[in-house]
Amino acid sequence: MLGWALTFFLLAVVAAVLGFGGIAGTLAWAAKWLFGAFVILFVITLIANLVSGRRTPPPV
Repeated sequence: MLGWALTFFLLAVVAAVLGFGGIAGTLAWAAKWLFGAFVILFVITLIANLVSGRRTPPPV
């Protein structure tokens, strides 16, 4: 989800540089919402892992 947010942000920057204000605004709005959703899900997952007490091994 963070990758999608970064993709939309980069597309918004490119659209803004090229002068497409409406599309840039829409893409920036989508990037903001995706980043917000990522942060909320990250915090929920972090709290759930801390409460459960289980430790998972780090990815290889």
